[in-house]
Amino acid sequence: MDELDRKIVNALQRDFPICDHPFATVAADLGTTELDLLSRLQKLRDENILTRFGPLYNADRFGGAVSLCAMAVPNDDFDEVAEKVNAYSQVAHNYERGHTLNMWFVLATETQDELLETLTHIETDTGLTVRNMPKLQEFYVGLHFEV
Repeated sequence: MDELDRKIVNALQRDFPICDHPFATVAADLGTTELDLLSRLQKLRDENILTRFGPLYNADRFGGAVSLCAMAVPNDDFDEVAEKVNAYSQVAHNYERGHTLNMWFVLATETQDELLETLTHIETDTGLTVRNMPKLQEFYVGLHFEV
């Protein structure tokens, strides 16, 4: 990463502009072009320096439902179960953890009823219990990694 790459990563971690041409706005603030900015972002993604760039939505604020879910999956079955869980479009992301509850994923649906139905389907498909841990209270942590 060169100095402009670092400035891009730092700038895009907060206050992304909401306008017709947000990348052009950010590029102008950084003294580069929109094309250069987008090219550099693609290169950072291709090199796995950035693994994701995109918005985070609070589905519950749109009338939807979100829950953190966990399962205790036998190690020998982990990949097969992960494939089944990940097949659901409502699964936002899925991570393996070194814990008895070794599979953790976020479920986001349009309604609370859909969330509960999806949990039931996942349990039926996998034969395993899904621990449903809905958000009770939200805390904002202004996490920013200066590079």
